[in-house]
Formats: sequence, C-alpha cells, structure tokens
Amino acid sequence: MIPGMNLNSSRIFVYRRACDLRRSFDKLAQMVMDELREDPLSGDWFVFLGTDRRKIKVLYWDRDGYALWYKRLEKGKFVLPEDENSWIDRTAWVHLLEGVRAEIVQRQPRYQIAGRPVNSG
Repeated sequence: MIPGMNLNSSRIFVYRRACDLRRSFDKLAQMVMDELREDPLSGDWFVFLGTDRRKIKVLYWDRDGYALWYKRLEKGKFVLPEDENSWIDRTAWVHLLEGVRAEIVQRQPRYQIAGRPVNSG
C-alpha cells in the first residue's frame, strides 16, 4: 500500500480539520504533538487533508527519519468517516483512499489491548 509503512503495528491518526499541505516534516510533526497529543516518533501514521479535500499527506517515522506520503486526486474528494475519533482503523483507511463511503458498518467483536484503538481490516 505505502512502501515502508507497516499497518500491523501502526495506528492511523487523522487530523480532522483542513490543513495547509505546504507544511512539511517539522511543522506536521509539531502539529501531531500540539494538536493530536501524540508522539510523531512512534511509528504511527498521521493523516492530514488539504482544505479542498483533494490532497492527502501522511507523516510517519521510518526507523531513521520522517517520511511523507502525498496523494492528489484529479477528480472527487477524500471523505472522512462520520465519527469524531482522532484515529481510524485499516478498513476506514482503505475506504478513505478508495472513495468508499459506508453508511452502516457492523463489526464482529475482536480482542483489543486496553487503551489502543483496534486496527481491524
């Protein structure tokens, strides 16, 4: 999906407000700390959408430095899931990238480590 990014051990956090995507590594990492209250060095993914919702950036720590993944849609917009969580699971991530909008999702129970969002998919 994205080279160097491991979905099995990473959580996916979403900055839900529109973001100026001219920002790069350091400013996005500062936003992760200040606004999402997370550690940008954790290896988790941090997703930012542009003001027009046609562009998306993902910041993550890749063993020895920050990495950015960037995508621009030629048609359509990225649509975030309706809930207000600051994180999404693997299924919601795929839906976001593929433009799928699921109205009703019913999950079967899965084991979860206390305090960590479930990355199911």
